[in-house]
Amino acid sequence: MAKDTFFRKKITLNAGGKLINLAAPKVMGIINITPDSFYATSRKPSVDEALQQAQKMLADGAAFLDIGAYSSRPGAVDITAAEEADRLLPVIEAIVAAFPDAVLSVDTFRSQVAEAAVKAGAHLINDISGGTLDAGMFATVARLQVPYILMHMKGTPQNMVQMAQYDDVFNEVLDYFVSKYQQLKQLGVHDVIIDPGFGFAKKQEHNYALMKRMQDFDILELPLLAGISRKKMIYGLLGGTAADALNGTTALNTIALSKGANILRVHDVKEAVEAVKIWEACQ
Repeated sequence: MAKDTFFRKKITLNAGGKLINLAAPKVMGIINITPDSFYATSRKPSVDEALQQAQKMLADGAAFLDIGAYSSRPGAVDITAAEEADRLLPVIEAIVAAFPDAVLSVDTFRSQVAEAAVKAGAHLINDISGGTLDAGMFATVARLQVPYILMHMKGTPQNMVQMAQYDDVFNEVLDYFVSKYQQLKQLGVHDVIIDPGFGFAKKQEHNYALMKRMQDFDILELPLLAGISRKKMIYGLLGGTAADALNGTTALNTIALSKGANILRVHDVKEAVEAVKIWEACQ
């Protein structure tokens, strides 16, 4: 079992003075402030809709809310930093006002958007590009001293499908994390979570090859996030669309937990929280 590994994985995060213990897996709810995210039901483009979703997710047991205003689905339309911030900041401010104890993550690859979001009340930065799309991101994270979710991706959302080529996907992703984490450590970033980036510049076989070996990322001794909710790696295998992929998501989330996932990033919080409870009862 993942919990029996001899690696001393870091299991605490300091999120705005809140100490979060990841020894028990946590659930992160996705709130998309976008008109074009791949899963239509997740789109909450107005402040009121986002607040309602935040309330439901917190009631269902979400430990984190991950708020994004830039669609990163394959081929998504590129928007300006100003438009991203205009969508994002009012929602963060409203959630902070309504739910002051909520722990908020901002899903952005732009350092200026990330900094504005943290100033508005966000606690973590979730960067799909691992600092590759904004050379200032790592320095910004270090200066703000917030936890950073380091995801693996090649290319951009607009061209990543063409970049899905690997000789050995696990070792290439591992090498990427080793290099990026070294840079972050040298800058003084203390809390880093790694995310293999399922579906980002990866074909079906790459996604499942990473899932099969996900426990081997424990060699990095860092918290591990699994973001597979309703993705094509599920419905591409089972049939249907993202709307049909809840059962497959729950099954794969449970497998991810067995392989050491500390955070499940999901559209459906209640079902993920239930999966965590059942998995824990079996340990």
